[in-house]
Amino acid sequence: MDGLLAALADPARWRLVNLLAERPRPVGVLAELAGARQPQTTKHLQALERAGAVTSQRTGRRRVYALRAGPLRDLAAELDRLAEAAERTGGPGSAFDRHRRSLRTERLAAEQGPGWADGRSFAFHRSLAAGPGEVWRHLTEPDLLARWWAPQDLRVSELAFDAAPGGRIVLEYRDTEDTGGTDPVAGRAEGAVEQASPGEHLAYRLSPLLPDGSPAFTARVDHRLRPAGAGTDLRVEYRITDSTSPSADFIAGIETGFGQSLDALAASIGTDTP
Repeated sequence: MDGLLAALADPARWRLVNLLAERPRPVGVLAELAGARQPQTTKHLQALERAGAVTSQRTGRRRVYALRAGPLRDLAAELDRLAEAAERTGGPGSAFDRHRRSLRTERLAAEQGPGWADGRSFAFHRSLAAGPGEVWRHLTEPDLLARWWAPQDLRVSELAFDAAPGGRIVLEYRDTEDTGGTDPVAGRAEGAVEQASPGEHLAYRLSPLLPDGSPAFTARVDHRLRPAGAGTDLRVEYRITDSTSPSADFIAGIETGFGQSLDALAASIGTDTP
């Protein structure tokens, strides 16, 4: 398959393939129709034959070339498979495409200047399988936080969380496949805990950092926990203040990214619950 793709990627060979799609033709005719010299055309046809795209036979003093349908159908099937996968993972309904649309909207809004997103809030709700005490542990204990406190396809690479008023918070994450730390940090945020009532209420301020280390904006993240049968009703309000013009890319990802993190929280709690 790689050899076939490499052979078809050459524009001159692609022209020959299109000519052969009309009917089998000898080298001399192909060279004339393609506007190329015969030795060059012969080399291109030999490359296509080695890749399996064409076949040839000698008829008298001429060598006639024809397309082979099988390898082209195999390639078409593989391209169809990739297209279907792209529809699932990056199509109109995907998180990637929703984020792309959100980026365009937020970047346009950010042209208003500093403070453009102040007061914006996002509400999240999850019904969790464990009681408030266990949920509290997952919200505040670093080893449990590290399991879920990053968007999809990212991993926590540095974490500090002191669950007491004034306690320091640091959250850094990288791509899950970047195990060697070779890629730039995907995100870093710093903040402090404001309120901490175990099993009931957790509030903190958190500022994602721009590449120069300055805050993109400040978010006040307020968690309310309520018993719900054997589980917990978790409601989170994410409110923005101090938004800067470069914060658009960060804000565009809040709804999807934080929502994915909460889904990971629910999954983590479900795994830990007997």
